Amino acid sequence: MTGIGYEIARQLASKGTYHVLLGSRSTQKGSAALQALQSQNLPGSVELVTLDVQSDEQIEQARTSITQSHGKLDILVNNAGVALPTGATERERLQTAFDVNATGPYLLTKALIPLLRKSSNPRIINISSGAGSIGRRLFPDSPMYKIQGVQYRASKTAFNMISACLYVEHGLGIEQIDSKKAEGEGLGSEKMKVFTYDPGFTVSNLGEHNKPEFGARSAEETVLSIMDVVEGKRDDEAGKFIHNSGEYPW
Repeated sequence: MTGIGYEIARQLASKGTYHVLLGSRSTQKGSAALQALQSQNLPGSVELVTLDVQSDEQIEQARTSITQSHGKLDILVNNAGVALPTGATERERLQTAFDVNATGPYLLTKALIPLLRKSSNPRIINISSGAGSIGRRLFPDSPMYKIQGVQYRASKTAFNMISACLYVEHGLGIEQIDSKKAEGEGLGSEKMKVFTYDPGFTVSNLGEHNKPEFGARSAEETVLSIMDVVEGKRDDEAGKFIHNSGEYPW
């Protein structure tokens, strides 16, 4: 098994203090991943949740299942993504990219906000991409300047704005809003830590070049940096667009 999502589940389960909900849109692939994790006799526990972020029905089923089985959610990692969206026309490819990379994760997060509110230390980690940075796209010195393609980049830029909105409306950004005004607008008082994280070029099934021979680093190495966000080592960077060693321009 490869990929960031699988490796996040493995490293969390390796710590022995987490019960991991492993979301997969494919029951077959999800079951194979679950079996692979369980075969390692990791100290933590893992549970499969069939979840396609393009399906409102499955999002609601996931929300209901987590509510009934656990009653709360401590950490949400939005890792769903597609780099080469399918579709016969440009419009269809754009629609798929936005649906998987932005719309679906937003609707899932919105559905799970009530469960996150019940956690004593809720956090949302949105796995984005440096390709979605408008600043990096505009500067010729950036390694992202010459990379072609609109659908993936634009959808990740949209996802970054979703992260910024979640930060202001539900996260630490609410401290910057007058408390009375916030109460009047129903923004709530919970303070979720919201992160926008670029994992970098990693071995995965995301694209045909995500392989070691093209310079992609291992998922294990990438996820070690994500664990720093999970475990609170970068809490002072909530609300920023960060990567393994610093911050990107939006």
